[in-house]
Amino acid sequence: MQHKILEGKRGLIFGALDEQSIAWKVALKAKQAGATFTLTNTAPALRFGNLQELARQTDSEIIPCDATDTDELESLLLTSMEVLEGKLDFVLHAIGMSPNVRKKKGYTNVNYNFFNKTLDISALSLHKLLQTAKKLDCINEWGAVTALTYIAAQRSFPDYGDMADAKSTLESIARNFGYHYGVEKKVRINTVSQSPTLTTAGSGVNRFDKFLLFADDLSPLGNADADSCADFCVMLFSDYCRMVTMQNLFHDGGFSSMGMTPEMLDKFYGKSE
Repeated sequence: MQHKILEGKRGLIFGALDEQSIAWKVALKAKQAGATFTLTNTAPALRFGNLQELARQTDSEIIPCDATDTDELESLLLTSMEVLEGKLDFVLHAIGMSPNVRKKKGYTNVNYNFFNKTLDISALSLHKLLQTAKKLDCINEWGAVTALTYIAAQRSFPDYGDMADAKSTLESIARNFGYHYGVEKKVRINTVSQSPTLTTAGSGVNRFDKFLLFADDLSPLGNADADSCADFCVMLFSDYCRMVTMQNLFHDGGFSSMGMTPEMLDKFYGKSE
């Protein structure tokens, strides 16, 4: 992407960890598109990730933050405005983690303390971010907030565990907060439902390698990769999507509209005579 569609815009990107992260790709694309922004992740993630390299490549400042803590979110937003010398025009919420999935606990045998953490980290953090941003009035009118989600919010994917419930909640928050923020400040809030993508978080899902192959076979265009997802997010941040809000937008090569294909039937049951 060579077009400077984010020229003069300021932003905040949550969740970049390493080169596999979609948020990492979004940061690189946003920089190419002319934006300036701050980067954030939790303090533990900063110790084992590679965010310093991304900050160097994008000339960005890193501000540690636990997105489940409203005090830390307030400090993050105020510091970002100070560093960037103005209000924000876009925010990427790329935050998701399930202790139950990490510890291979199936959906019908979850640890409920872990479940609460899944919901808090992966969904309620968006509400906390939006509520804090609205209170501080730190997003410009016609600004954009985009959160990453997955189709397991609408359909059953057994190995996705309690993350499916978290993504459902995340999408509901985007719709409901999108109304209030839109009416009062013209801030746009959307979710992007991305193809299964090999990231540090995604690779923790059981049978993820087979998951990738299945989605790629079923999607007419194949799986959307992280780079194309980053392009899509940058477009959503831009003025080209000025009137798009409260939407869950599928970026998945057509997977979400498919039932079955002749090729898949032949693969499962053998070719018909």
